[in-house]
Amino acid sequence: MSERREGVLDEGTVEARLKAELPHWRLEDGWIRRTYKTAGWKGTLMVINTVGHLAEAAWHHPDLTASYAWVEVRLMNHAAKGITEKDFALAKKIEEVVSWQPALEGQGLEGTPSDPRFAYIKYDK
Repeated sequence: MSERREGVLDEGTVEARLKAELPHWRLEDGWIRRTYKTAGWKGTLMVINTVGHLAEAAWHHPDLTASYAWVEVRLMNHAAKGITEKDFALAKKIEEVVSWQPALEGQGLEGTPSDPRFAYIKYDK
């Protein structure tokens, strides 16, 4: 039986919270993960820089893997050696900012045009 580290959430709690709070994220190999699909390299770099800014401001740093049209964000509290509240807090902020669709808010911001020349991120339906 493994000992429970202070502040580390058990797997069942993590799975339930992801389902309820971050449905596009998943638990895999001890990390909470999210893959953002982009329209190409420009969008990929924008996602990486956005995540980098949020992580630095939070002083909680994810692991990233990227390719031409996607970015995978992985969060796990390295010091605690598991998933903690810090991981959920940063994941929520990343999700809020990267998935933001201004046009859906009806406050005058148009959002990125659908024209492929300007495409940025492929939003989840």
